[in-house]
Amino acid sequence: MLERKQLKDRTYITFVLPADTPPGPVSVVGDFNDWQPGTHSLAPREDGTRAVTVALPGKSVHSFRYLAADDHWFDDEHADSHDGINSRVHT
Repeated sequence: MLERKQLKDRTYITFVLPADTPPGPVSVVGDFNDWQPGTHSLAPREDGTRAVTVALPGKSVHSFRYLAADDHWFDDEHADSHDGINSRVHT
C-alpha cells in the first residue's frame, strides 16, 4: 500500500507492507535510490505494519520493487501502475 503526503514541490510516499508478509527484512528499491537494496528498509510500526517514507519530486513517475530475504523480489499490487516487471508510483 502507498500513503502520500504532498508538501510544496515534494511528495512523501510511504511504502507499507504487513509486518510479517513476507517474513524477514524488506527494502523498497527503485530508480529514486539507484536500485540499491537496503537504502530504504521498512521498519515496524505500532499498527502491525512496516513502512518506510521516501521524499520524491512532485509531478514525477518512479519505478520500484520490494526486495525481501533470500533475494525475493516482488511488486506492490496497490501501485499506481506497472511497467512490465516494475511497480510505478506517480507523485
